[in-house]
Amino acid sequence: MLAIYKKELRSYFTSMIGWIFIAFFLVLAGLYFMVYNLINGYTDFSVIFQGMQMFFILLLVPVLTMRIIAEENRQKTDQLLYTSPVSVTKIIFGKYLALVTLLAIAMLILCVYPLILSGLVKGVATGTESVDFAIAYGSALGFFLLGSAYIAIGMFISSLTESQVIAAVASGVIMIFTYLMSSLAVMLPTGHTFVFWFLAVLVLILAFVLNMWIHNGWLSALIGIVAEAGLTAAFILNTEAFDNLLGNTLSSISIVDRYSNFALGIFDVSALIYYISVSFLFVFITIQRIKKKRWN
Repeated sequence: MLAIYKKELRSYFTSMIGWIFIAFFLVLAGLYFMVYNLINGYTDFSVIFQGMQMFFILLLVPVLTMRIIAEENRQKTDQLLYTSPVSVTKIIFGKYLALVTLLAIAMLILCVYPLILSGLVKGVATGTESVDFAIAYGSALGFFLLGSAYIAIGMFISSLTESQVIAAVASGVIMIFTYLMSSLAVMLPTGHTFVFWFLAVLVLILAFVLNMWIHNGWLSALIGIVAEAGLTAAFILNTEAFDNLLGNTLSSISIVDRYSNFALGIFDVSALIYYISVSFLFVFITIQRIKKKRWN
């Protein structure tokens, strides 16, 4: 895994991809730092991450992750890589850690900004609000965890196609949905009947996707029938529990909303576990996707 990690990380700085990502990241952060902190005089450093969050999620992450596996699929070099003595798990984890390291380098540079802001604040008139380092570095930690989770999602999407463009567009669409998840939750109907039928259709779609994944129609159908029966029984026994179930679920699993406590300088252990779990989940299903392709 270490060899794959070093190879991938080295490739980002020999092909200019790493330099371009860090440059765009710092330019974007620098613009918000100048407007919010320097021009308007805000000492709250978390506004930088909140401001650049949408551009980072919808633009930088898809562009960074679109080639990580899709390019090897297109060039057919994946066949050589996945038949090497190194396990698929080590290969994927090495690739993922290289991407996370690239983000960490950009974040470490950005962590100098609160020190600069603090020095500027001390140089002005007495009584000016000081920089809260708990909020500054807490929001930085939360943003790094959020970015790591989105990188894992983008890497999984890249493994599904041979086209970098398709991978970038698909990542952007999915990340738009996750970014707007809380807003969509408010717009959805809250009635239990709508929720029931929505979940029933969702179960059918998931059963179909499972069939495409495992190519076993009988098993997929059995799982779908059992899930539909369980859903119907739960609806009959506790109908009231389905009221606003979709909205509450979308709000509770929103990736972006979990960042809010870090922006307040609060070390949220549940959010930390959540981001690590999301990252691990998508790295894991990426590994399973590659293993399935390898054996086929």
